[in-house]
Amino acid sequence: MRLLSGDPPRGLPARVLVALVALALATAPFVFPGAKPLGRLVAVVGAKGGVGASTVAHNLAWHFAADLVMDTIIADLDLGFGTAGLDFNQDPPQGIAEAVFAPDRVDATFVDRLLSKCGDNLHLLAAPAMLDKLYDFSETAFDSLLDAMRASTPWIILDVPHGWTAWTRRTLVAADEVVVVAQPDLANLRNTKNLFDSLKKLRPNDKTPHLVLNQVGMPKRPEILPSDFCGPLEIQPTAIIPFDTVLFGGAANSGRMIAEMDAKSPVAEIMSQIAHVVTGRATIKKSKKGGLGGILAMLGKK
Repeated sequence: MRLLSGDPPRGLPARVLVALVALALATAPFVFPGAKPLGRLVAVVGAKGGVGASTVAHNLAWHFAADLVMDTIIADLDLGFGTAGLDFNQDPPQGIAEAVFAPDRVDATFVDRLLSKCGDNLHLLAAPAMLDKLYDFSETAFDSLLDAMRASTPWIILDVPHGWTAWTRRTLVAADEVVVVAQPDLANLRNTKNLFDSLKKLRPNDKTPHLVLNQVGMPKRPEILPSDFCGPLEIQPTAIIPFDTVLFGGAANSGRMIAEMDAKSPVAEIMSQIAHVVTGRATIKKSKKGGLGGILAMLGKK
């Protein structure tokens, strides 16, 4: 931090000084005395209902905590129908509703009391999943909650329900990383392109969303090839998850994650790779076949 508090070292090339200054500024929120830590928000949303976005979000959070050993919160923003409590086999008496309906009370301490522990580094902010009230939120309804979580936890995974409202749009714009989950059909392609185009305009200085193609290779279902799906989007998919009804169904019905069901399964490895890419610990490598050859080959295996 000498570069910000005193004279810079003499004799260093200009490019080195620039790199050091950039590094100092990038780490400032975490190391400056008295500064509050700033966690990163990862918003996971489906291009269409029922594409498995919640399953991806929950498994992603598990790998953040277990594989990458990072303190992580998984926040279920689908208050009426959220499944995070079921997927993690938790039934906490309190959760996200208490924070959203009492924004004036929200701070890091208050949120900490609402969290349910799911592992050494993983905590759940569960949705009530009840229909005893309406969940018509204002655009800024989640702002204080997101700020409180970012002040206390390095990584927050947001399970965002499919829809296009003022508050869901605001949440996606506020996120540091956006993951769009889609299935390989025409409606998903249209919705994914609309999402990418809208978010590009709303987030002109942010990274392009990650695309995860889910349930690829479902028997007897006509599908758009991943290469054809990604062509109009002009991107490479972050991951292609093969259809596996036994593995996913077993995990959902037992309240466990994919890696807990079968740590050596290809799907568990794919989920881990998504976590590495989203956190910047790995990159998508483009092969001569457009980056899809290895995964497509795996889809053909029994």
